[in-house]
Amino acid sequence: MKFRIYISLLVITIVLSSCVHKEKAAGPPLFEKLPGSQTGISFNNEVVDSKKLNIFNFRNFYNGGGVAIGDVNNDGKPDIYFTSNEGKNRLYINRGNWKFEDVSEKAGVTGINSWHTGVVMADINADGWLDIYVSNSGNQDGTKSANELYINQHDGTFKEMAHAYGLDDTGIGTQASFFDYDHDGDLDCFILTNSFRPISSFSYTKGMRDIRSKNNGQRLYRNDSGHFVDVSAEAGIYGSEIGFGLGVTVGDLNNDGWPDIYVSNDFFEHDYLYINQHDGTFKEQAKSAIGHVSLASMGSDMADINNDGYLDVFTTDMLPERDYRLKTTTKFDNYDVFNAKLQNDFHHQYEKNCLQLNNGDGTFSEIADMAGVEATDWSWGALTFDFNNDGWKDIFVSNGISKDLTDQDFLYYFGDDSTKMSVMQGGFDYKHFINKMPVTPIANYAFINQRDLSFKNKSEELGLATPSFSNGAAYGDLDGDGDLDLVVNNENMEAFVYRNMSSERKHTHFLKVKLNGSKPNTFGVGARITVYGNGQQQVLEQMPVRGFQSSVEPVLNFGLGNLNHVDSLIVLWPNMKQQTIANIKANQTVTLHQTNALQNAKFAPAPKPIFTNVTASVLAEKITHRENAYTDFDNERLIPKMLSTEGPKLAVADVNGDGLEDFFMGAAAGDTAKLLIQQANGTFKRVKQFAFEQEHTNDDVGAAFFDADGDGDQDLVVASGGNEMHEEGSYQMPRLYLNDGKGNFTRAFNGWPVMNLNASCVSINDYNGDGRPDIFIGARSVAGDYGISPSSILLKNEGGGRFTNVTQTIAPELMHFGMVTDAKWADIDGDGKQELVVVGDWMPVTIFKYRDNELKKIQELSGSEGWWNSLTIADVNNDGKSDLIAGNNGLNSKIRADEQHPTKLYVSDFDKNGRDECILVTYKSDGKAYPYNLYADMMAEMPILKKKFLHYKQYAGVGIESLFDKDQLEKAEVHTVKQTQSCVFYNKGNGEFSMKALPQRAQFSPVYAALITDLNGDGLNDILLGGNFYGLKPEVGRYDASYGVTLLRGKNNQFMYAEPAKTGLYLTGEIRDLKQIQTKKGTYLLVSKNNEPLQIFCKR
Repeated sequence: MKFRIYISLLVITIVLSSCVHKEKAAGPPLFEKLPGSQTGISFNNEVVDSKKLNIFNFRNFYNGGGVAIGDVNNDGKPDIYFTSNEGKNRLYINRGNWKFEDVSEKAGVTGINSWHTGVVMADINADGWLDIYVSNSGNQDGTKSANELYINQHDGTFKEMAHAYGLDDTGIGTQASFFDYDHDGDLDCFILTNSFRPISSFSYTKGMRDIRSKNNGQRLYRNDSGHFVDVSAEAGIYGSEIGFGLGVTVGDLNNDGWPDIYVSNDFFEHDYLYINQHDGTFKEQAKSAIGHVSLASMGSDMADINNDGYLDVFTTDMLPERDYRLKTTTKFDNYDVFNAKLQNDFHHQYEKNCLQLNNGDGTFSEIADMAGVEATDWSWGALTFDFNNDGWKDIFVSNGISKDLTDQDFLYYFGDDSTKMSVMQGGFDYKHFINKMPVTPIANYAFINQRDLSFKNKSEELGLATPSFSNGAAYGDLDGDGDLDLVVNNENMEAFVYRNMSSERKHTHFLKVKLNGSKPNTFGVGARITVYGNGQQQVLEQMPVRGFQSSVEPVLNFGLGNLNHVDSLIVLWPNMKQQTIANIKANQTVTLHQTNALQNAKFAPAPKPIFTNVTASVLAEKITHRENAYTDFDNERLIPKMLSTEGPKLAVADVNGDGLEDFFMGAAAGDTAKLLIQQANGTFKRVKQFAFEQEHTNDDVGAAFFDADGDGDQDLVVASGGNEMHEEGSYQMPRLYLNDGKGNFTRAFNGWPVMNLNASCVSINDYNGDGRPDIFIGARSVAGDYGISPSSILLKNEGGGRFTNVTQTIAPELMHFGMVTDAKWADIDGDGKQELVVVGDWMPVTIFKYRDNELKKIQELSGSEGWWNSLTIADVNNDGKSDLIAGNNGLNSKIRADEQHPTKLYVSDFDKNGRDECILVTYKSDGKAYPYNLYADMMAEMPILKKKFLHYKQYAGVGIESLFDKDQLEKAEVHTVKQTQSCVFYNKGNGEFSMKALPQRAQFSPVYAALITDLNGDGLNDILLGGNFYGLKPEVGRYDASYGVTLLRGKNNQFMYAEPAKTGLYLTGEIRDLKQIQTKKGTYLLVSKNNEPLQIFCKR
């Protein structure tokens, strides 16, 4: 990442940083740091500020250098090459026994007088010897920016020949990667560059990425008989001024045998996902395949983190982990600026590391928050490899920057009027300002894979927690013992050389694979190896360029844990030939020869899905929910999420008495609700209703068909919600529509009580057994006053379409009950009468029972305080009792909670201005609780706090007890969350419930809808979940990782996740309701989405 200060405009764009949460080692660390005095590696990337070149006139000044590992002299031992930004690059030859010799001058590879960045080792001229390619960004005069190619002369020396090969690219080079993109047998070259233009000179204009620039953007060079030709434009590679490339990683992401490219872009341009089209071109698909990406993307890597056979993608950013660093070194876009970028064709980008889990169908689910790897401070290198040889990929992140460029107090000082005047008058003293910047070395992060899509930072335990300013990093087996050692290029300190002691201390097994590829691709770059053992699989690809400005040893190392052999190994070569080897003993190095691969590649056929999307064929017109424009954060700056985007809901019934089911879909304010009538041929036709056309100010969040007036047809009740209406009025009135029996509805006013509430749901039941259905209406919130508990309503049916509000007399506990999101009536205790089950925000799952002429709260399920969004009641396990399926916020969020670390919400008029504020308090990784809101929001909402917290550093790292006195906190309304996972509450009878979290895939996003039915025709109830939520601030990031979750029930009531590719149920977007409807063509599935078209699926 580079800094964004430009003296001429004094523009500084802020991004993140953080320090590591250390865990103390229980024994000797896995990695042993070897000093230069022992190894002979004394390399230090010294970067010294000068008047001619410093962070104020070169934004990449603190980006650091790279490292490459490979055997350049073919003696069987991997050697190490470092790039130095200002100094000489160094090559260290491995002499064995952890002794290295600096041969840089003799070898002729110290580099020209340029700013050196990335490095890769590859056999460019197909002679079987590794060459070295160095990326450059120019010198102090802005010249000598051409990249360098050192061709191995087989005698310990190299010859610089970049121009002869056509690889003397003169952009602001970051890194290059060599691979055979067109399957013609030779290595082509992708060159990653940065942009010359200052960030301050850009506006967020649509179409910028399509304008090619001579000296900017990424480049793809095709190898034409040993000479490289720029084919970027014809290959579909962007080459614009907004291509701020910092990381590139290559691999086969869709398992089609062809290499794809992932590019990490800094600043406002999104990352690029180039999918190989098999014809010499690529198609950039980031926006369609990935919900969101890192904002300041830096390093990146591809690896199969869950051993499912698909490569996942990890990118680094600058989000700090610790509260102090978060609140002193970060600043996020406000909601309006963020959305302005989206409107100009930029993607959803958030300041955090991203872990893109490959769904195997061309889409990715971003799960860094759930995985626990989202925040590693100002990070560079991203390496995903097996630290401990247990067969699972771990993650190493190199981080730190020499100056805290984004320290908010420094930026405030830098931007004051006197400083601006000094600069304008030519009195700018760069050293004065550089010395004002804080200096904070940060420990690198090392995450151990927990084998459940989560990771734990074990940097201290592993011996990798030395505070530093680390940039490029690479791994390789430097001592030949079967585990991967690590080398890190540091800025202004000696490089780290870490010896991995797994083989000695863990007694784990390994298998190393060397590839002897056919000329001209002698190292088999692009080959894919899958090993099988003990029912598990592992995948590695021969793609040396990984992380940040670095390349790893081109030998593949498989950790086998306690396995003493591999059942089988399959290698797929770049020429689409494959070979299989069975029963390979562990703890050896095997060499595979491409000439032995005689079989044609075999690819699994695409599955035949259970469901198919029939929306276009059954709807006469597109039925779309259109959300009205409103930003909750404009009026309530401190709320954790928006409440105005929670529709639409669906209701299904035969409304015209023809024996065919029809359905209703609610609308947002400014639009009209829809009634779809089923036709004789199984299609649906929208029938306009005059009564619906009159209601344009309502936000429909709940609806139900029932016979309100006892005339035998289906009437309709609709609840109004949203969050924008702060005053009581008709827009918050629930509405009752009476049916004339033919599907024509008229709004009922007589006998319908006046009610004003910001509703969330409606639920129908004859609670008192008088034969007339009554209505429960859940209250979502007090509009504009989040956290204050609103009153829900119970309406008694008096007959003839007349209703009475009996809440105060029959159900007084519903008064100021809580922020209800959903409710259902069901016979929970098996007595033949239905109880009311209610869930909500900051609420436990609560059960009400009607007895003694009162609806009383009889149970709050222990430990169930959550952010519940939905409730479905069904007999999940076929034991004859009603179970509860409750949709929660999930685990893939920065805001977390559990029994030991509850998240709390304090609500009160803290600043005594006549308006309540809500303060969210959540635990961080250090085990302490802090206010979640950042300094700017807190001070803007309560300016009185500025008297106490004049500087960011004063507010950072303090608890809520430091913000307000004890009396203020005691008077506040306090809400608590202890459970964030979506769960099944199994009904054990006698009022006992067993809470069990749904499988992991159900925790990828909030769940807003659930359907319990037999999806695959095996006679067992399955679960279908819909979720996602976008109404969040940029510092939180939208929840978009779900593509619909199908859980098929198997033996012992275990639920197994079925991929959308197998089910056909791609439920993208913000799902708000799922309903089944019977048609002449069978059972259809209705899917409603916020601000998107309705979808309809049917079984094949």
